[in-house]
Amino acid sequence: MTGVIYARYSSDHQREESIEGQIRECEAYAKKNGIRVLKVYTDRAFSAKSDNRPDFQKMITDSHRKLFDVIIVWKLDRFSRDRYHMAHYKHILQKNNVQLLSATEPIPTDPAGIMMESMLVGMAEYYSVELAQKINRGMTENALKCKYNGGTLPVGYKINKQTRLYEIDTTTSPIVREVYNAYLDGKTMKQIADNLNERGYRNTIGRKFSIDSISRMLQNRHYIGEYKYKDMITPNGVPAIISPELFDAVQERISKTKKAPSSHKAVDDYLLTTKLYCGHCGSFMVGESGTSNSNRIYRYYKCVTAKRRKGCHKKAVRKEWIEDIVINEIRKFLYDDEAIDEMIKLVMQAQRQENKKLPLLKKELRSVEKGINNMLNAIQDGIYNSSTKRRLDELEERKEALETEIANEQLIKPLLEPKKLKFYFINLRKLDTTKLEDRRSLINNFVNAVVLHDDRIDFVFNYQDGTKTVTFEELKEESADSSDLLVSARPYRVFITNLNVRNEHSISFIIKSGFLLMF
Repeated sequence: MTGVIYARYSSDHQREESIEGQIRECEAYAKKNGIRVLKVYTDRAFSAKSDNRPDFQKMITDSHRKLFDVIIVWKLDRFSRDRYHMAHYKHILQKNNVQLLSATEPIPTDPAGIMMESMLVGMAEYYSVELAQKINRGMTENALKCKYNGGTLPVGYKINKQTRLYEIDTTTSPIVREVYNAYLDGKTMKQIADNLNERGYRNTIGRKFSIDSISRMLQNRHYIGEYKYKDMITPNGVPAIISPELFDAVQERISKTKKAPSSHKAVDDYLLTTKLYCGHCGSFMVGESGTSNSNRIYRYYKCVTAKRRKGCHKKAVRKEWIEDIVINEIRKFLYDDEAIDEMIKLVMQAQRQENKKLPLLKKELRSVEKGINNMLNAIQDGIYNSSTKRRLDELEERKEALETEIANEQLIKPLLEPKKLKFYFINLRKLDTTKLEDRRSLINNFVNAVVLHDDRIDFVFNYQDGTKTVTFEELKEESADSSDLLVSARPYRVFITNLNVRNEHSISFIIKSGFLLMF
């Protein structure tokens, strides 16, 4: 049998059930029962009340590939303390022919064992709920007395070890007053953070100050003496470091200087940034905007060289126009079943080429299996001695080691199957190209470069070898809107040749992108 080990501890429960102790007992159990361990999954400081645990979810996903027979845990409560989660994930494992075993709780497989397992899970859940209630009661009592309840301590405070009450830290509290006054005097959050860092100051966890940490400091009502726990707010519950008047004045300035949410997205909205090139000079074409007399905003892509007035005369083109053309070309590919099938073949070839170790291991395994068969044939023919036995044992041992290595390699680097790749491409057809995020996803995954000439557009996609050229005459048959472009200038083929060099790794790019989107 082959198996994996799952070990976990929660941050409030770290006694003898340490990760190392759990793994040690699980390995001993596996050895005693003849189970070959392929991998160990561990989640540190994660509660079993939630199934949102990284290695736990990865283990469940890996079980679908049926590379192991059992999952070994130190106790069942390491797997889950929630009856619903336990039943749900055990059902998944059963469908994948994977059994859950406890190294320290011998549970029979008869009906009595089912009842025993239910009782163990129920007791673990009861303990978990009871513990949470006790912790919540204790923290509520602390909050009623305005005591420290854990968490990151704000700069400027320290905790009295005997009473657990907040006290002003005379060493760091001047930093808080300085930050508030500096911001009110017109300094930016970045300038304040840079100044503190240059002088060697650090926050309460020893890290440099950032814009985000300064922003939180400037809006923390703790500094005017307000104690808060959940929905419980106690005015004057902690010593105040600054006055309410200073705090209110700072909030007013924050409100006035706060930028519109969309202002940070202007650069991101130009989806062809770093992908669109000028057909005249080969420079990037970047986004810029302008406002008409009627206050309507127009967005364009413009050649960097032309923008800097350094000799290129390429005209700017409307953002929506060129992006729509690119999206349309991608959709043509997605609806071409033959092209997708060919792409899947290339991806499968690339995957086999990318994993150099797995084919070698499988080749050696075939050789070892052949050697074992030869030895067995020799034994059947009456050739049996100490050398024969020793050689057969060596081959059997090597076969087991190779099978473990192959399983490990497949777990570490799973191969995408053709049907999953097909499913991925077909699902991309469902993307709504009127939505910004869906348009961005298509362009980022499929477009390597777009070269804009005055009479045509050259596309270098990640799914094709070489370039695809579309003339404006062809585009006019699909859309009459091409007034932004002037018909002039001769073809610029040298730059295209250079771009093809960048396309050598396009297949592996698609694999990675596809894998991220699919899983």
